[in-house]
Amino acid sequence: CGSSFCPAVLAGCALLLTLSWRAATGHPLPTAAGPPCAQCAQLYRRLLLNTAELLSGDVLCYGITSDQVEVSSSETLQTCSPTLAQNSGCMMPRNSSFNESECLRNIMKDLLSYEAAIKSYLRSPLRSFEEEVALLNPTLEIIKSLKNCSLMPNEDNNSSEEAAASMWGNNTYSNRQKVCKMMRGFHIRTITINRAMGYISSREHRK
Repeated sequence: CGSSFCPAVLAGCALLLTLSWRAATGHPLPTAAGPPCAQCAQLYRRLLLNTAELLSGDVLCYGITSDQVEVSSSETLQTCSPTLAQNSGCMMPRNSSFNESECLRNIMKDLLSYEAAIKSYLRSPLRSFEEEVALLNPTLEIIKSLKNCSLMPNEDNNSSEEAAASMWGNNTYSNRQKVCKMMRGFHIRTITINRAMGYISSREHRK
């Protein structure tokens, strides 16, 4: 094959990565014991479906033509991804370095951050108060349930609430632009979270 990868090697690498991230579709895999519990796994799945559904309508992003996405700059993606190591030309998962507690801690920080931002948004001037509250309250309820079933202690949310309070102004269109970008990013983050939950449930990192 010379200096380039053979197709067979590339296929092998892809297979290894697929096996290590067997939850690539965002479906968490519940286990009988240990995190995530079956209830939490179902709630994370509900959150994924919920964020997709609220973005599919014309309420939250009403009048917004931009397709911009804003994903939080937390460390969730970094801490919840299997560390890859070079092995015979393939990037393979190095399970021993995966820190389950750190991953779960960052997921909780994400949830608290988005919860604070959504609550703060609902207290700002809204184009359609009843419609937007009805749309976003189920998301807040799912996050609340996840906080209750989480095996990680709840973080102090004061900093998240303070940061969220300064996000919104008095212009409903500008606020809607921000929340639309934010919720698109939250949907992407819920995909990452569900993949992480599936990886943790698979116990691959404990082998």
